[in-house]
Amino acid sequence: MIRSKEERTRLNAEASAWLARLHGPRGREAEGALQDWLKVDPAHQEAFERATELWELLPGAVELDEEPRSPARRRFVPLALAASVAALAGAGAITFYLNQAPTFDTRAGEQRTATLDDGSRIALNTDSHITVKFDRDEREVLLDRGEAMFDVAHDAKRPFVVRAGDEQIKAVGTSFVVRRDGERVRVTLLRGKVEVMRIGERPRLLAVLAPGERVSASPEAAPLLDRPALDAVTAWRRGELLFRNTPLSEAVAEVNRYGRERVVVNDARLGALPISGVFANDDPAEFAAAVAQLHGLKVRREDKAVLLTP
Repeated sequence: MIRSKEERTRLNAEASAWLARLHGPRGREAEGALQDWLKVDPAHQEAFERATELWELLPGAVELDEEPRSPARRRFVPLALAASVAALAGAGAITFYLNQAPTFDTRAGEQRTATLDDGSRIALNTDSHITVKFDRDEREVLLDRGEAMFDVAHDAKRPFVVRAGDEQIKAVGTSFVVRRDGERVRVTLLRGKVEVMRIGERPRLLAVLAPGERVSASPEAAPLLDRPALDAVTAWRRGELLFRNTPLSEAVAEVNRYGRERVVVNDARLGALPISGVFANDDPAEFAAAVAQLHGLKVRREDKAVLLTP
């Protein structure tokens, strides 16, 4: 069921209030009424579970001020009242956090998957960050950096929109990959249909993609449409990097996205060497050793870097 922002805010506030009552001095008396509230609507149960998760993450949500005071300044606050105030303060914090737009991110070398409220699934690649903003009319995701695969739940009344810099990708029920490197954005369609727009003062349509197509866009260049090897585009979902006659400089840049040791090639002639093969995305040393063997190069370690030299 689609719920407005106001309805979700109300549910979050009610769930937080029930949680505060449970942690207050008369928590046992509230348990029966809470069960009745939970049975009214499945959304009540979902809101209460979210509030409980956040309650456990908030440090000192129900801690009391136990600092000793001098007899002249001691305040005789009943323990039950102090617990109630602390619980209500924690409930306010929970309500605040529940009403914020969800964010998901990964560090270098990490990957993460998440299921959104509408059933859509997102897989984040290394060093990525997204913000999710859903309302009654639109499902919006902001890709601040990195790469994500979207498997969108069908909802003809609420388009699924991904914004990455100046580019906007619009879908209803489909599967696609968006990668953002600075101002450069690449969108690869795996299944379904998407529209890619350039937003701003003069919005314009860049492409309507068919399955297997990719559009690459940046502010200073015309959009480029091609058909990449989809197994290479999605290889990171299997923990792999797949190259087919890829210049070594580009392959190294891809390996280095995943952190850990860095592979370094300082010779432009070496950077032009073609690389083909499947490599683990978490073992740059193995990649360097394979390339060295293939092209008769030398491998030298320097601090946290692996250097490839003639």
